[in-house]
Amino acid sequence: MSKHRKRKRGKRFKRRVPAGAPPGTLVSAPDASPSTVRAVAYGPEQVVEKQIADLAQVLELKGKHPVLWVDVVGLGDVKLLERLGEIFGLHRLALEDVINTHQRPKAEEYPEHLFIVAREVLARESILAEQFSLFVGRDFVLTFQEHQDDALNPIRERLRQGGSLVRRLGPDYLTYSILDALIDAYFPVLEMLGEQIENLEIEVVEKSPPDVPAHIQHLKHELLSLRRAVWPLREAVNKLIRDPHPAIGTEARLYFRDCYDHLVQIADFIETDRDQVGSLMELYLSAVSQRMNEVMKVLTIISTIFIPLSFIAGVYGMNFSHDDSPLNMPELYWYWGYPFALLLMFGVAAAMLYFFWRRGWLIALKPGPRPDPNGAADPPGA
Repeated sequence: MSKHRKRKRGKRFKRRVPAGAPPGTLVSAPDASPSTVRAVAYGPEQVVEKQIADLAQVLELKGKHPVLWVDVVGLGDVKLLERLGEIFGLHRLALEDVINTHQRPKAEEYPEHLFIVAREVLARESILAEQFSLFVGRDFVLTFQEHQDDALNPIRERLRQGGSLVRRLGPDYLTYSILDALIDAYFPVLEMLGEQIENLEIEVVEKSPPDVPAHIQHLKHELLSLRRAVWPLREAVNKLIRDPHPAIGTEARLYFRDCYDHLVQIADFIETDRDQVGSLMELYLSAVSQRMNEVMKVLTIISTIFIPLSFIAGVYGMNFSHDDSPLNMPELYWYWGYPFALLLMFGVAAAMLYFFWRRGWLIALKPGPRPDPNGAADPPGA
């Protein structure tokens, strides 16, 4: 699994633009999905949705409605991106950041528009944080996704409803709604990771299976990916609140505060989970060490008991003849010699066990209360 992740990470961050190329050079990834375009033009009285086959349709919608939202899924068509940049006056440096999907979340100001980069969290076999790029101008919003996802469908449903707040306000509120949907998608992922951490903690306490370190490292990697996505995005949203720009109105800044609060909360959750995961490794090592100590304790007691028994058996196994000397082991000729030797060894073993018991060395540690999945612990006497 780790080798697969290394190969995947190296491929994701591979530089595609040749060294020395002029700024704004657009080179798509070899495995980038084909580009599809969907447009939604709306105002308080009307909403028009179109699946765009020709960008001339975008020109027909531009300027005819208060807000035009163009959603591009897939970054494989460089010419299409260049044409959209010409239509909406997008800076080529910003387009280069759109197509190179390893950008840090940020908010950059341009004279006629704002450029925002965020990370869209997708829960698959492992957590994927794909780049989500957004341009917002005076009457348009452009979004660029690597792959199709359903996170924006609730916004489209709200746009279809007459009288909704997103229909009555401008592109800045649509930008807030999109960012809010992306940020809210972090909470189910954090809940899933929290459940995994709790289950892993129970496994560590009860069983300590050998694959726990691999699971812990996997969780640390997932939380690190989320942290890299959330902390820069929090700074970017704070910049939208703090620095005035023509594309973001005063009323919309109040809503961006809500996004900022959610990001602060998510960052706190991530840091808490990272602390828990870090302590899990210490708990695992402590549990393994404790079990090893218990095993060594049992083996030591067994060895200690058999040491005098081996000594007695060795003494009586020397077989010095009593005929040669009266000092040579007269017990070999006793009628009860063999039962005496057995009773002697049994008595020595019993005396040692009694001594160990009086010293408290044979008392097993009582297990602590087991954690309850519902959050309650068993009472001490249960």
